[in-house]
Amino acid sequence: MSDTAPLRARGNPTWDEVLRRNSVERYKQQKHGYDVIYDLERYGTIPYEEIPEEDILRMQWWGIYHDKPKVGYFMLRIKIPSGILTPQKLRVIGEISQEFANNTGELTTRQDIQLHWVRLSSVPTMFALLEQNRLTTAGACGDNMRNITSCPVAGIDPEELFDVRPTVEAFARFFYGNRQYGNLPRKHKHTIAACPYHCNAPEIHDIAWVGTIQDGQEGYACWVGGGLSATPRIAKPLGVFVPKDEALEVARALIDLWQEDLRYRVSRAKARFKFLIDDDGVEKTRQRLEERLGRKLPDLREVPVPKGRTDHMGIHPQKEKGLYYVGFPCFPGLMRGDQMVKIASLLEEFGGEFRITREQNFLLTGIPEPRVTEIVERVSQIGFPLQTHPMRATSIGCTGSPHCNYAVGETKMKLIEIVDHLEKRFGPGLGSIRIHLDGCPHACGQHWVGDLGLQGTTRTLPAGRVQAYDVIVRGGLGREAGIGKPILRRVPTQEVNQVVERLVGAWIARRTDGESLPGFFRRLSDEEIQAIAAGQELGSGQG
Repeated sequence: MSDTAPLRARGNPTWDEVLRRNSVERYKQQKHGYDVIYDLERYGTIPYEEIPEEDILRMQWWGIYHDKPKVGYFMLRIKIPSGILTPQKLRVIGEISQEFANNTGELTTRQDIQLHWVRLSSVPTMFALLEQNRLTTAGACGDNMRNITSCPVAGIDPEELFDVRPTVEAFARFFYGNRQYGNLPRKHKHTIAACPYHCNAPEIHDIAWVGTIQDGQEGYACWVGGGLSATPRIAKPLGVFVPKDEALEVARALIDLWQEDLRYRVSRAKARFKFLIDDDGVEKTRQRLEERLGRKLPDLREVPVPKGRTDHMGIHPQKEKGLYYVGFPCFPGLMRGDQMVKIASLLEEFGGEFRITREQNFLLTGIPEPRVTEIVERVSQIGFPLQTHPMRATSIGCTGSPHCNYAVGETKMKLIEIVDHLEKRFGPGLGSIRIHLDGCPHACGQHWVGDLGLQGTTRTLPAGRVQAYDVIVRGGLGREAGIGKPILRRVPTQEVNQVVERLVGAWIARRTDGESLPGFFRRLSDEEIQAIAAGQELGSGQG
């Protein structure tokens, strides 16, 4: 039976079959991914080419990935629960970047910080500095619980339903570096928030804990089976209400259902948690969960619905009277080490925090009201002006070229080029449309759910092979949650700006009152969208 058949139809595989068909599972059986840490100091002293390839793979368990090209430089991903850093922790990361990572820094959609141009000989010293400051890379990559994301204003937002930080902290303490959950079938992504806007994108997570209040009790609606990559899915409500103090127990039970089911270890391509939900459905998954827990969970009487969309940018009052937070665009997620140190010094003056957003931006919190204008100006001088085009706060680009070995097209630099073009063409009236650009199908930049998504690919022209992009429309999150559709295939890179301009221009000219860009595309046929992209007029009555 082929690997594309439903997993339920394949029966129950044995470990012998798993190990025969899946080389990564063999590597993990031979040596746990976390155990590569005992070899890192030695690997920093020998020629790079002599390191076993399977240990290069295991380094992912400690947040270490090849930089491109594979000549001995690496990316290091620092795992930051909820993306919240004290000034001291931000300073340490900035200093590490300056000394060991060519002054690089990248804020990610999972609220991590990534450093590039790292040599293995530097890693033991970097790890020691991180550990001294209660920072970790454990499980930042590999088959682990990845960084737990949340609303960046958790605990300080006057609108939040309740403070989820204790839940996030409990999850992080339990899962980060836990060997029992360090050999999952594939990577696993959780998000926990009680933001009324669902800014943390619960729709695209393996398991999302969506804050809600039922019968006066604070707890979570549990959504399951979301995810992107080459087979994108929108998460589904499991139909249960989970009190706050039971969330970790329920999370463990759900993960155990998946990690103990050998159906999801046979093929890496079909190993993600979302395929369990595809195969068993939410009703059977709930039944299996409750059997494992030994009790029924309360029914969720109302699925939480976001009140709108927000990126938490700009100046906002906090819960505590007289304090403000300010969200600064960091387009496209790039922040140098020296900039981190300067911002840390600024935060130390008033005891605020640095918080990373899903859109690769950052917030400064705890700013006394009389100092807001001053702080905004000083952050602008560091390189992050608050007054900028809204697209620079809402558009996302993956790591891509020049660092990622999977990328086949320009990412961050191409995104800057597109946004520059649209800004010059349409001005500030264009508003905060969300352009998400990825260099490959892995969807780290979440191109499936942007207002307009682009995925890097290649195209063969008479003159040879060139970079190109698939253009994805009708995707979205929140009230418009849905997976986009690739309407335009392999658009050569030199034509992308003009194609995007035509699509956006048609929306501006023909949108109804308050109609979003995805909403506009949803009421057009594929052929109409393709005609707009080609510069052809819409026919009578279209759009």
